[in-house]
Amino acid sequence: MKVIDMHCDTISELLMRKENGNQEELRRNSLHIDLQRMRESRYLLQNFALFVPLEEGRDPWERVCALYGHYQEELERNRDILAPVLTFPDIARNEAAGKMSALLTVEEGGVCRGEMGKLRELYRMGVRMITITWNFDNEMGHPNFSPGLRPRMKEVMKAFRACTPGTEDWKERQREAQAVFDRYNHIPNLTEGLTEKGREMVAEMELLGIIPDVSHLSDAGFYDVLEVTKKPFAASHSNARAVCPCVRNMTDHMIARLSERGGVMGLNFCADFLEEKPVGKQNPGTMEAVVRHAKHIANTGGIEVLGLGSDFDGIDTHEELRGVQDMEKLWDALRKGGFSEEQLDRIFYKNVLRLYQDTLG
Repeated sequence: MKVIDMHCDTISELLMRKENGNQEELRRNSLHIDLQRMRESRYLLQNFALFVPLEEGRDPWERVCALYGHYQEELERNRDILAPVLTFPDIARNEAAGKMSALLTVEEGGVCRGEMGKLRELYRMGVRMITITWNFDNEMGHPNFSPGLRPRMKEVMKAFRACTPGTEDWKERQREAQAVFDRYNHIPNLTEGLTEKGREMVAEMELLGIIPDVSHLSDAGFYDVLEVTKKPFAASHSNARAVCPCVRNMTDHMIARLSERGGVMGLNFCADFLEEKPVGKQNPGTMEAVVRHAKHIANTGGIEVLGLGSDFDGIDTHEELRGVQDMEKLWDALRKGGFSEEQLDRIFYKNVLRLYQDTLG
């Protein structure tokens, strides 16, 4: 077994903890991912995202540069077991040297502020994949979650959690929260896709050798990326909407079109993107739900479209996939679900490896 994971937020989480006085390091920590457990779980490559939430009010370019500095520190500190990937042959070279590979990504195209120069600077820094949007509009495009509903969603959930469970007030707040949740989670953005600047920047990403990542992007934006690009692209951490109706997941038509282009989507371990529960009910996550998504995606787009995109350290802990130490459990669950060893190798690393061969040069 070898593992390639297309998305985690570990670098962002480590820097945030450091800034809050809780120093932890990439080599060994209490998070979902560390290098020691990665080695034990036979990781070939991990994509490390520099995640910048625009709502925080900080300058997004300054923040992504700070995250990059922390990433570089961790690379230097762990150069005996971890090495960066800038071109496809680096992966094999790193493996031959007994090292795991790190591929740098950015989650939030808005860090560029619509400036082509900043996009090219990210490439020079080693970024090889960019998630075009997170959950906010930016100069490149629009997300599938409605940014306008996000403050309302936070407001009603805060009021709901403040109520005593079982009371009439709690029941009323639950109904209100469920109605807002359903609007926020179930209504895709079918009209707002890439901006004109976004179309230019996605085309430039393809020329540079940066993979466009359509996770979080609106449905309209997905089809714009399909139109603007010629090479394969990724949905680094997205599941199947037919299995779980959240708009963060992909429709069957999108899965099929991504597969036709030669792209890959990564199974996301976030419990709420695997199986929805009513507002107020705990959703710990099950392995069975992960298997359901994997089977549906493979049946819809073919085995070649399916990879891993855990979203580790950006999500609540999945009860049965607590971190990288549980990847063998996922392998066993998928095998019991009917996947052959060759199919599992494709899901766990070969499909993403082929995507990188086709796009990184």
